[in-house]
Amino acid sequence: MKKDRRVAILLPDRLCSLGLESVLKEYFSFSKIIYCASFQALEEEQADAVDFYFTDSDSFLANLDYFLPRRTKTMVLVHQPESFSLPVNILSTRSSLETLIEQLAQFFAQENGFTNPVENNKGLSSREINVLREVVYGYTNKEIADHLHISLNTVLTHRKNITAKLGIKTVPGLTFYAIMNGVISGDEIPSL
Repeated sequence: MKKDRRVAILLPDRLCSLGLESVLKEYFSFSKIIYCASFQALEEEQADAVDFYFTDSDSFLANLDYFLPRRTKTMVLVHQPESFSLPVNILSTRSSLETLIEQLAQFFAQENGFTNPVENNKGLSSREINVLREVVYGYTNKEIADHLHISLNTVLTHRKNITAKLGIKTVPGLTFYAIMNGVISGDEIPSL
């Protein structure tokens, strides 16, 4: 791992952040570790110059628009990993020290962290991803056919395949899936 890496810790629990900072200093080399108790403090610290982020599930969820594009280099600390089912890097705070160090080493070794969102779309073709985007934007099947220059039957077939592959039948469910898997950002969703 390169020695000039910077880490930002966004945790409201100072004791937890001190423990994490201690582990990072003792077992890994970073040029700077920034502690922030709030998201506003993180923004003030020019956090875009940071290589890795550590935060809790509440902060992650409250700032999805910020962390989703950075999820490849974000680690979410949770007490019970099975309770947090988003496609992000998760570190259980109840793990043994050896397990924590092993998970952190794997996270830092990946350089890009989590897998590429486009590669993580459960076998959706690029055309199905385009149709999914159009569905999330709120377009009708006919409008989707016109925008993508395909027939209405082809749109219906793609929608059927998307539903079969993802197991999601509702537009809100597809919207949530699209945001969580990087198909669209939260800013792209039209307001009603």
